Amino acid sequence: MDGLGRRVLVVAFDGWNDAGEAASAALRVIRDAQPYEPVFSVDPELYFDYQYNRPTIGMDAEGQRVLTWPEATVLRPQRRVRGTQLWQLMGAEPSRAWKSFAHELIDVALREDITGIVSLGSMLADAPHTRPIRVQAGSENEVLRDAMDFERSTYEGPVGILSVLNAAAEKVGIPTASLWASVPHYVAGHSPSPKATLALLDRLEDLTGAQLPRGDLATESTAWEATINAAAEDDDEMSEYIRQLERTRDMVDSPEASGDGIAQAFERYLRRDGDGPGKPGRDGTPRR
Repeated sequence: MDGLGRRVLVVAFDGWNDAGEAASAALRVIRDAQPYEPVFSVDPELYFDYQYNRPTIGMDAEGQRVLTWPEATVLRPQRRVRGTQLWQLMGAEPSRAWKSFAHELIDVALREDITGIVSLGSMLADAPHTRPIRVQAGSENEVLRDAMDFERSTYEGPVGILSVLNAAAEKVGIPTASLWASVPHYVAGHSPSPKATLALLDRLEDLTGAQLPRGDLATESTAWEATINAAAEDDDEMSEYIRQLERTRDMVDSPEASGDGIAQAFERYLRRDGDGPGKPGRDGTPRR
């Protein structure tokens, strides 16, 4: 918490970084629970390809048809509270000029005196929907990793805009952390994943110390899981696949899979049938 300071910018983008809409939904839950005001929005002409991020048309409060363009907007909390305050950056992942996009938004963060940035993402994973959603926490900031006991990512390969923003922030001295929820890949493309959103909010609260709303996420998560269970009951192949994922997850999460568990199992093996260091072997001589 102290490593991120008390003015934290939380970032989430639609698209590649947002499987099951888990990350963007987390920011919407926070935004809907308290008043926010826009601080800055990028010029969509500079950063978006409208064939990829198309504008939408709809009705406004007066019944007029209006166009809404893709955007990325920084929001500031209107109410001052004790403890950590959360700013927001949300919108669509840009299609081009990522360097300029990142620099422009980091300039805004500096003007707002942001002391830390937390990016939220969600990715498709071989994870069973019946088990708790895993949230992987990481940071490229050595001080923050030591303070939070985070591991440094060893991933190498293509990245999204979150990684680009974090790199730009670290260059100007703003510490960053990332939270990524693992969304079951066999359901993420069909519906939002409230269970993953809830897991992200729980981890974000632990990380920042800010008290966060949950809305109806607990009820929605239960209904989401029940709907998938019902679908699996009518699909033997899907049911067996889910059982395989559950067995794998339970094996990884079992106490025997931890370092202590492995050491204890090794000790039990050495003690089996009286064999072990200092115990007589079959020829009566002590083992070494």
